[in-house]
This record gives sequence, structure tokens and C-alpha cells, in this order.
Amino acid sequence: MAERAGSGAVAAETSVVPGVGKRRRGWVLAGLAVVLGGVLGFHRLVPNWPGRLGSLIESFLPWGGALVVVLLVVALVRRSAVALVALLLPVGVWVDTFGGLLLPGEEGGGRELVVVQHNVSDENRDPAGTARALADSGADLVALEELVDPQLAAYEKALAADYPHHVVRGTVGLWSKHPLSGNQVVDIKPRSIEEGWSRGLRAVVRSPYGDVAAYVAHLPSVRVGVSGLASQRRDESAALLGRAIANESVESVILLGDLNGVVEDRGLRPITSQLAFAESGFAFSFPATFPLARIDQIMARSAAVGHIRTLPATGSDHLPVVARVALE
Repeated sequence: MAERAGSGAVAAETSVVPGVGKRRRGWVLAGLAVVLGGVLGFHRLVPNWPGRLGSLIESFLPWGGALVVVLLVVALVRRSAVALVALLLPVGVWVDTFGGLLLPGEEGGGRELVVVQHNVSDENRDPAGTARALADSGADLVALEELVDPQLAAYEKALAADYPHHVVRGTVGLWSKHPLSGNQVVDIKPRSIEEGWSRGLRAVVRSPYGDVAAYVAHLPSVRVGVSGLASQRRDESAALLGRAIANESVESVILLGDLNGVVEDRGLRPITSQLAFAESGFAFSFPATFPLARIDQIMARSAAVGHIRTLPATGSDHLPVVARVALE
């Protein structure tokens, strides 16, 4: 009798444990959902050390939606009500932050310029084909980075018919259907980089709707490694570019460039704090084979950037991005 009673107690104990385990897993999922919602909503509070952790998280912030989906699937499989309720937090934050990017955007008005931004890659084996693809977009302005010899001559030749006005400074260039003036180099070179590095220009576009100061920039690359995000040079260059734009005398400004950062990245705050960017469209542009982030940007002052989208792949490791910019 004692033996049977003991075995019954063991059976009763084992029958309770699985339920307890499921409840615990449900609370773990709920905790992860709350943490994810907190990171999505309060990413600015994440410290930028060590390894520029804040900037690293912000670089992939939209992909928090994929983590939400993973947690949702697990919660459904576990049939955890508490986890499903907790997931309402990150879902709500993600929709509030990025949901608008899923919308098609408003129709363009009359006072607008179509602009294209593309890092064409210094290893592009088909510069002429790339140039033709960009011209086919019908853009008023085309900004290019990583222009090197001998490819530069191919771009100039292929774009000449559609874009009679252009300026190249260092490795960046601007092609325009409208006259350009006031062409000059914009010094965004970090102090640690040697002389001969030129990746910024400014030109005034004499558009049918008034003068527009167009900036083309290619900020230094960032690297992700075991020590985190190496973005010191990029951040320094962004500060220099932001200072130049702040001192710009022409009211309307359009910035086109490979900024090596997303608009949520705090390292670009000197720029994003004073310019508007697209509120519709994700337009992930890099890497071209499997785009994970939009580091090619179109921003503006005294103007609204409409729906932003990518164009088909060219011979570059970046995708071109195009948007309509409505001038005020």
C-alpha cells in the first residue's frame, strides 16, 4: 500500500510540473516582448557604449518587426495568453514607428523634383548600363558616389543627352536637367583621414520653382565587428555636413547621398535633426543582393520628401533610390 501511495504521489507531482513549465515559458515570452517593445520605443535611451551599441541597434530597428513575428509564432504554439497580451506592446510601438512607411504615400503636386541617389560602386563593370538605367527614371537630379577613373568618363558620356548640366568633385557628382551654379566642395573629411579624400559637393539648382541648394555626400563607411559598430569617422563627417547645411543661405535644400547610416541612427542626428526625410517606403538599399537597410538617403529642408523606393539593381552593390521632393 505504501509503495502504491508513493508512486501515486510521484505521478501527481509529474502531472503538475509540465503545466508549471508552460506557464513559466509564457512569462519568459512575455518578458521578451516587453523588452523588445521598450527597445523599439525608447532606443534613444540605450547607451552608445560599449561599441556604439545604441547606433548598432538603431541601424536594424525596423527588423524588430521580424522579432515580433517570431515571438508571436512561439506564443501561439505555446498557447500562452499572457505572452500574446504582452506582444501588443511591441506590435503597437512598431506600427506607430514604422507603419506609415507601408502606406503608398500622397500623390505628387506641381512644385516637385524627381531625384535619384545611387552609390554606383568603384568596381562597377557596366557604368554605361548603370547610367542608362538611372536616366530612364526620368529624374530631374541624379546624384552619384564612388566615381573613379576610367568609369567617370562613361557616366558623363551616357548621361550627357538627358542631363546637360553636371558637376563632379572628388568621387561624388550631380547631374541635372536644370542649370547649376555655385558649385563647390563641401569639406566633410574626418581629421584622421589623409589629404586627397573628397566626398562632398554643393551646387545651386536653378529649378523652375526657384533655387535649390543640392548637396551630394558620401560619408565614411562603418564596420560591425566583435567590438561593436565602428562609426567614429562617419559620425564626425556627419557633424561637418550638418554644420554646412545649417549655414546654407538658400532656403530650400536637398541632400542626396550614401550616408552609411539609417535615419534612426543617432550618429546622423546632426543631419536628420534639421532635414525632413521620407515618411513612406522602406527602400532598403544595401547590400543589393539582400537589402537590409536604407543607407542611401534623400532628405530636404523647406520641402517634403514623398514616397521613396528602390530601382532595379545595377552593377553596384547598392540599389538606387528615387523619390519626389515637393518644394514649399
